[in-house]
Amino acid sequence: MVRAVVFDVGETLVDETRIWTRWADRLGVPALTFLGVLGGCAALDRSHRHAFEMVRPGLDVPAEIERWAADDPTGLRENFDADDLYPDVREALAALRAAGLTVVVAGNQPPQARAALEAMDLPVDAIRTSDEWGVQKPDPGFFTRVVELTGVPAAEIAYVGDRLDNDVLPAADAGMVPILVRRGPWGFLHAERPEAARVTVVDSLLELPTVLAPVPST
Repeated sequence: MVRAVVFDVGETLVDETRIWTRWADRLGVPALTFLGVLGGCAALDRSHRHAFEMVRPGLDVPAEIERWAADDPTGLRENFDADDLYPDVREALAALRAAGLTVVVAGNQPPQARAALEAMDLPVDAIRTSDEWGVQKPDPGFFTRVVELTGVPAAEIAYVGDRLDNDVLPAADAGMVPILVRRGPWGFLHAERPEAARVTVVDSLLELPTVLAPVPST
């Protein structure tokens, strides 16, 4: 029986459309072009970082982020806020907690992401990022930290993400219940792969209470 549900962030809870569109504007390329290149990276199993190299060869991304912060110190830039949440997030998280499940957010995110997520006042029990843990998915050490945080065995944890390679298959290998949400470029592409047979695929987080919540005894 699942007792804890842990969520990835980007394209699981947060719609990254505005982030990538702002990046396109910053880099001086059409939004459709940059989004298309990102989709190509997803299809070719390349990191999203490769998209920057393709449209701006030699770009130093961390240095560009620093310049962007200096140019637009009060803007969101590469960050997100509550307006970027997918519309099913709050209702789904609240339903899972109402069913008695521990709800946690833990994903590959920079240090400022935790503060952004905490400012949303989501119905969750804990929020952590790879930056503060010092380990990123798909490293098994990340999922060890998830087990430590939730305080329940891996077999009683469901991990929800939008990628097979980075999220749900490593979670399955760690002994967790893998859930792939079919959204974002990786989510739609990965749901069609043969490896998706190892996981449960959902189209909305609102399906999770039915899929995971325990049925009350009569």
